[in-house]
Amino acid sequence: MAQQPTRDHPDGSIGNEILFENEQVRIWAMSVEPGGRKAWHRHELPYVIVPLTGGSFEIESADGGIVRPQETVGGALWRDPGEVHELRNLGDAVYRNVLIELKPQTQQQ
Repeated sequence: MAQQPTRDHPDGSIGNEILFENEQVRIWAMSVEPGGRKAWHRHELPYVIVPLTGGSFEIESADGGIVRPQETVGGALWRDPGEVHELRNLGDAVYRNVLIELKPQTQQQ
C-alpha cells in the first residue's frame, strides 16, 4: 500500500491532470472536492494559478502556517518555487483552478 504524502515527504501531485506541456510550460488542471485535500506536495518551479471557481479553502505550509486566500475567479496569482504545502477545501462545492508551471529556459546556440 502506498504511503500518504506528508509534510516531511511531500510527494503528492501538483494537479489532477496535465493539460499541456512543452519545453517552456506545464499546465495542470486541479480540482479538490468539498471536504477534500490536495495532499502535501512541493512546487519545484515558479507558477501561476488561475482560479476557475471561488470557494473556501486553506493552505497549510510546511512550517505550520495556515492561510485562507481570497482569490478572484479568472484572476492570476504568482507563486515562487520551493513551496511545500497542502490545500484543503473547506467549502461545499468543488474548487478548481489551472496551474501553469514555468520551466527554466535553455540557451539556444
